[in-house]
Amino acid sequence: MDKTELAFLHAIDRVNAIHSILPRNKLFSVVERVARDDSFHASKKVCNMVNKGILAIFGPQSSNTAAHVQSVADTLEIPHVETRWDFREHRARFSLNLYPHPSSLSKAYLDLVMKWKWKSFALIYEDRHGMVRMQELLKANYNPKIKMLVRQLEPGNDYGPLLKEVKKSGETRIIIDCGTSKILDIFKQAQQLGMMTHYHNFLVTSLDLHTLPLHEFQQSGTNISAFRLVNADVASRSFYVSGHTSRLLSVGQTSMSNVTMRTDMALMFDAVLMFALALNATNKNNIIDVQNASCEKDQSGPWIFGNGIIQLMKTMEMEGLTGKITFDKTEGFRKEFNLDILTLRVGGLQKIGLWNLSSGVDITSTYDDVVVDAGEYFKKNKLRVTTKLSEPYVMLKANAEQYSDYKKYEGYCVDLMEAIANYCNFNFTIQLVKDNSYGILDKATGEWDGVIKELIEQEADVGIGDLTITYDREQAVDFTMPFMNLGISILFKKPTKKEPLLFSFLAPLSVDVWMYMITAYLGVSISLFLLARFNPYDWENPHPCDPDPDELENKFSLMNSMWFTIGSLMQQGSDIAPKAVSTRLVAGIWWFFTLIMISSYTANLAAFLTFERMTSPIQSVEDLAAQTKIKYGCIGSGTTLSFFKDSNLAIYQTMWTVMESSQPSVFTSNNLEGVERVQKGDYAYLIESTANEYYTERKCDLTKIGSLLDSKSYGIAIAPGFRYRNLLSSAVLHLQDRGTLHILKEKWWKQEKSGGMCPVEDKAGASTSNELGLANVGEIGRAHV
Repeated sequence: MDKTELAFLHAIDRVNAIHSILPRNKLFSVVERVARDDSFHASKKVCNMVNKGILAIFGPQSSNTAAHVQSVADTLEIPHVETRWDFREHRARFSLNLYPHPSSLSKAYLDLVMKWKWKSFALIYEDRHGMVRMQELLKANYNPKIKMLVRQLEPGNDYGPLLKEVKKSGETRIIIDCGTSKILDIFKQAQQLGMMTHYHNFLVTSLDLHTLPLHEFQQSGTNISAFRLVNADVASRSFYVSGHTSRLLSVGQTSMSNVTMRTDMALMFDAVLMFALALNATNKNNIIDVQNASCEKDQSGPWIFGNGIIQLMKTMEMEGLTGKITFDKTEGFRKEFNLDILTLRVGGLQKIGLWNLSSGVDITSTYDDVVVDAGEYFKKNKLRVTTKLSEPYVMLKANAEQYSDYKKYEGYCVDLMEAIANYCNFNFTIQLVKDNSYGILDKATGEWDGVIKELIEQEADVGIGDLTITYDREQAVDFTMPFMNLGISILFKKPTKKEPLLFSFLAPLSVDVWMYMITAYLGVSISLFLLARFNPYDWENPHPCDPDPDELENKFSLMNSMWFTIGSLMQQGSDIAPKAVSTRLVAGIWWFFTLIMISSYTANLAAFLTFERMTSPIQSVEDLAAQTKIKYGCIGSGTTLSFFKDSNLAIYQTMWTVMESSQPSVFTSNNLEGVERVQKGDYAYLIESTANEYYTERKCDLTKIGSLLDSKSYGIAIAPGFRYRNLLSSAVLHLQDRGTLHILKEKWWKQEKSGGMCPVEDKAGASTSNELGLANVGEIGRAHV
């Protein structure tokens, strides 16, 4: 006996057993079996059924015969209730279908893929109906950010060639749309090809995955997910699972268990129950007579109660085995249904979320659920970490040969992984990447190298280090939340302190000012000389005892005028003084001028003698780009080089052109080489700000110039499909909230490996205050000598 028929008979038995559902009537079943493609005999058997008198028609499950049954039901106005997959956009007037419409299911699959942020996946479908179910996903294929491999299953049971093609493509996210009976065979053959690992993610479109025995895949770590329409909470109620009948026992089915209940069985049960409720509501006001109808023309009219019952069913709301059941009032399509999101864990299929049309995907599994699942997985597996040696992130210990595994390494990233492992309760191992590269994309071949390649090829689970999150890398692998933010900066040598010069006391005023002062001095001296010559009041009697001398004397000779002026400038005065108004006016203006100049000079002289100015020849990236004396470069591979190479800003394009054409090469093989070139002078190194901070903490002759050129982050790279990415991201956020990330940075930047050597006052690089030394004041004395 077919299980759908079993559910139909069981539903009638339960309705008859519960007196409150149909207190005045009992239902009797009439079952006719017909081949799926035999529409002729299907029409004949339906006509035989209506001749006997029936209230409603349930089924069939085949689309080939359903149309003919629907035609008879519409003609005789008999309610026709279906529980099958049907892609039609419009339904007949007396038809009702409890199965969700394909467009709604297609949206559910798309929403889940978007929720999981799948950037690429393989879609395997069985027949043309699968393309209808996947219509929303196929539309996503036009999105350039999503890559899709679409393949159809070949007839037969050998799926190896197709699975090998998928494996060769490197795709680990796979959507399977096929009959439930084929799913286990596909999984077993995929397991033989090594495609059932914790890197692989399968989304099965069948709503009956929960009915399959998946025990042999539970320990593999493979992420197998699907939707379930059957409401487990409702299905467990005694109303649905009790009341065993002889029919159930005759086929070896002891109960309608929610664990093994197929979707079509649950839908059939709900269909019978809903019809019974509508029949009872109609029967309260009217005595319903069963009419013996005929398919022959003009021999019988429509059933008078059929329209009322079908319309009542369209307006009803009911909680059944498949959750909440409501319909639109026009087409008879089901709406507002919920789908459970199931994922295979070590303990079996578990509900992790819910989907519905209004709110989309809602993941309800807690962080604790993920931790428990991860704990079960990591009991038997270690997290494989790939990295490269890079100071201070990952370094070999001085006595590394005495240790094994990750204990031989030290550094910021090693401590970070230990903190994450302690928080998430797992063990890990560290392996060095073979080619000593984090990962560069060869755009000609599309191939990666370094850490990214090892993650793609599943040689490691995660990659860590000073690994920058970039667009290209994120298209190839996944990343956790960033654990460090940074940008490109300029590393340059601090300007050296200059020895005081012989005439350093002249430094407070510029050469132009000194020249103007000399000019003013000479001009005022000559003016006094000339005015005193022309003014009679500045002519004096050389012999005071002689009241009538023959000659008068003018003390403002050219030399005396210059002496008077220089005496005023030096704030010393003079033994001669002007007497005329004109000469006194000139002298007063000069005295006011010297007061201002001497005060300004004194203030500046104090600053120049007590502050040693160390002005760098470059203050920003604009200064660096505008000059040609100082060479500049960066490491010969990585994100810093890519930033200048691919930038659209004119200044960075110019800098890239200069760097690319410079001879000898301004690029370095590693950061230490760049630091050494900076220390030799006339070279600026473009380096990530975190490394800049690290080296300036240990080499006091280096400094950071200007602000950051860009903004980026370091993150932990995750192999595509690795199911515990969210767990690692949550751990990073937890460590950030607790301040652990800051503590680790302080430790490895300012404490370990000779960190914090440079005094704070030396890092400013602008000016430092010092007491006056012999070199400062001695030069003035030497100048006087």
